This record gives sequence, structure tokens and C-alpha cells, in this order.
Amino acid sequence: MKSPITLVAIAVTALASSLALASADDLDNRNPAIAGHEPRVQHVLLLSVDGMHALDFANLVKTNPASALGQLSRQGVTYTHAFAMRPSDSFPGLLAIVTGGSPISTGVWYDNSYDRALLPPITFGGGSTPGTNVLYDESIDLNPDARDGGGGINPDALPRDPTTGNPVYPHQFLKTNTIFEVAHRAHLRTAWSDKHLAYEIVQGPSGQGVDDLFNPEVAAPNPAYPTVSTTSSVQATEDYDDTKVAAILNEIAGYDHTGTTRVGVPALFGMNFQAVSVGQKLKMNVLRDGSIPPPDMVTGGYIDGQGVPQPALAEAIAHTDASIEQMVAALRDHGLLESTLIIVTSKHGQSPIDPRKLVIAGESTIPDIVGPSLIAQATQDDIALLWLTDQSQTDAAVALLEANLAVAHIDTIFAGLSLRLQFPNPLNDSRTPDIIVRPVPGVIYTDSSTKIAEHGGFDFDDTNVVLVLSNPSLNPRTIKTPVQTMQIAPTILASLGLDPQSLKAVRKEAVKRLPGLGEE
Repeated sequence: MKSPITLVAIAVTALASSLALASADDLDNRNPAIAGHEPRVQHVLLLSVDGMHALDFANLVKTNPASALGQLSRQGVTYTHAFAMRPSDSFPGLLAIVTGGSPISTGVWYDNSYDRALLPPITFGGGSTPGTNVLYDESIDLNPDARDGGGGINPDALPRDPTTGNPVYPHQFLKTNTIFEVAHRAHLRTAWSDKHLAYEIVQGPSGQGVDDLFNPEVAAPNPAYPTVSTTSSVQATEDYDDTKVAAILNEIAGYDHTGTTRVGVPALFGMNFQAVSVGQKLKMNVLRDGSIPPPDMVTGGYIDGQGVPQPALAEAIAHTDASIEQMVAALRDHGLLESTLIIVTSKHGQSPIDPRKLVIAGESTIPDIVGPSLIAQATQDDIALLWLTDQSQTDAAVALLEANLAVAHIDTIFAGLSLRLQFPNPLNDSRTPDIIVRPVPGVIYTDSSTKIAEHGGFDFDDTNVVLVLSNPSLNPRTIKTPVQTMQIAPTILASLGLDPQSLKAVRKEAVKRLPGLGEE
């Protein structure tokens, strides 16, 4: 069996002829760990179309082969059996892509989780007793109703280190490094744009991985329509996505995201799109001004189990595709298309695709069975993650759940040995849930009356996502062998001539790069 370093060397040599090479002048900026290997591309553009399934992509390409995504697939490798992280929340989903790791390495389970070792935020009452809800969403903004989050993160809303009492920022909560840190350390420019200020987590533990970070707050309304929640409207979410697309276009032109300072095109940059995810989840769409749209644009989600989108979702997919076309055109216009690897994937899918499978179960369903006093934290979407106040009662809690499988719409319970076979032992790890409840596919634990889909779970609809790697020099092919989005991170580093083994999660979890990019 070859060593990981040998495999990386073989992969670098094999792919050198299949992708555009960077100039010799760039070699001085590359990681010395792989000195002697020419880098394959000068730039990687990483795009997460949040919520987009492999099925969504296939339907788009079939019905509109001239689409931007269709064109990218004809110049690249399409992975039809690519799977996002479990749990399929946005935080672990993105971190899988940029660290190459799962919660085993990252220590991050959700944007709403629990840590038995940290102290509560000041806004939660503070105190000196360890154990707190860790919430890294818009609630930590100084002003979540402002697109810039009020100018930053509120330190009083953050969990605190028990030794120093200092706030723990998202990047400090992450236990492993990111591709942005590796690239930045190699003196390559980096940029990223996402949906909350909390996504500064991509900076990595150093806090310095991203040179140009732009995270406009998606929870804030459009200033032109202050009474309309962005995510209650596909159109409003498209407007929000457009602000980040503009940032990418500025970066392709060699400026920072504002378009005011010339800094050079990043070697590693990208963004996430929100509109598709919103179009999948909305039961009732409204227009950006809050008015009711025409009847054929009211309903979100899917028509059937084959992934045929309702008009509101079809609009979101088409708008996102058009945005990607803008980026491809800009790369072409600036002479960068040949030297750029474009990666289109998703942090997560959405469940259920088939509207007939949807079952709404109240948020109190699981806690009422276990007993609210025994639950320190219940994070629920189409999954239920349970942290208990008394871990010695885990078996008793599981017994109660097993006695109520039908009532709680439970498919599988992970606890004890069945949980430890997949994840760290919650008795030794301060962040791992004591119990994971996987419901019957299609079930969502929510009190919302507006949702028709959700993510976070372990099921196929949650995790089977789009994954396409495209460059004009690649031979188009489709790979149906199962792969994971964790494999994107080492692939990105190898494509830039950097050492995939410099990622701690890649080493710890023995993650290999994606197959099929060259003769192997």
C-alpha cells in the first residue's frame, strides 16, 4: 500500500498535463512541501449552491443543455454520487469542503450546537458553570437587521473560554486548519463570501486565512424593502446573492470585493448561493416588496419525487445559473478561464424532494418523550441532536425513544456504541451529542408552518449534492462512484500545487483527493 505522500506525488504528476499550468514565476509562492512539482492552475473558484442536489443539476442539464452548468459539465468531471457531510447543516457542510474533515476533526456539529466545556455567553447570563448552547448564526451580530451585521460580531453573544473568560469566536471554535490558511501561508491571495458574519470560521484557527472576507447578513432585509425578510422571498434572496456575485466579478477583475482597490485575482476564492435553498424550503413565496406573486410563482419546492421544480424553485435555479454564467464570461474576458479550476458543489441538500413524503412534527415531540429536564440542548431540523444534562441517563432516554418510535416518526437512533462507531465518544468529547435521532425520511421537527423542506439530516435527499469540476483542459466525464465533499479540499490544494497533507483533517481522517481528473 502506497503512503499518502506517494499518492499525492503520483496525483500531482498525473494531473499536470490535464490542467492549465501556472507560470514559473508563481513557483516561489507555492508550498515547499511539494517543491519540484509544477502547479496545475493559478486560480480555483469554489461555488456552493446551497441545497442543490445532484438530481437538480441533472434535470437542469437535461432540460437546458446550453445552461452555464451544462457547459461547465461538458468541460469537466461530474460526480453524480457525491455526498455532503453528516449532519448536513451548513456549518459542517462548508467545513467539510474547506478542511477535508468531518465533526471528528473539526469539532463542529451545527451552527446551533452545545459544548460541555465552554461557559455561557454574557447574553445568556454568563456564569462560571461549564456547558452552553453554542450559537453561531445572525444572533451573534451586533445588529442582525443590518446587512453588515451592525459592523461586527458581538463578543457578549459568544461562548466563553473557561480558563480566560474570553469570548470564543467561530474561527477559534474550529479545531483544524482550512484550505484558505494553507493558501495564505503559501503567500497566495484568498477571498470568500457567505451568508452570516459567523462564517468568519473559514479563516481557520489562525484567524488569518482569508485576505478578503465578505459575509453580508442574509437575515437582514434589503434596505429598499425593510419589512420583507430576505429568505421569505426567492426574488429578495436573488438580490442578496447578486451582491456577492458582484464581489466575485470585482475579484475576477483583480480588485477587492468592493471593486475599489486593485489587489490581484485571488488564487482561491468563491461564495455560496442562497436562492435555491430558499426556493426549496418556501411553502409560499412572496415578491421582494412583500406582495403576492402571480399564481405560477407562489409555490416553492418540487412537483414530484423526480425533482421537477415548482416555478419559484425553477426561477431560483435559473437565476443562479445565470450568475455562474456571468462569472465564466468574466474569467474568459480577463483571460483567466484556462488557468482557473471552477468547482460547483453544495454544503447540503434538502429533504424531502418528494412533497408526498413531508411530515411536520412539532419541536416538542422528542423533548417531551425524553423529558425536558434531561435535555441540555436539542438541535432539530430533519434530524434531532440531543445533549443530555446527565449522561448517565443515556440508556434510559434511548429506551423512552424506542418505546415511541411511531409517535416520534423515528427511523434510527444512534447512541452508545452505534454512535461511537461513527463519531467521537460523547463521554470524552465535550461537543459530541449523546443521542442522534434520525427520523423517517420526509419528517421535519419544526413548529414553522412555512417550511416544506429542511436540511441537517443523514438521508439521501439531505446529502446527495451537485459536484462538478470544470476547466477547458479537462476531458469531460461522469463518475458514478460514491465520493464525499470532504475530498474537495485536498483536490483544491493539489490543483494549486500545494500539499494536501498540510490539512490536519485530511491526515487524521485519511481523506483522498477526488478521482478521475487525470490518468491514475
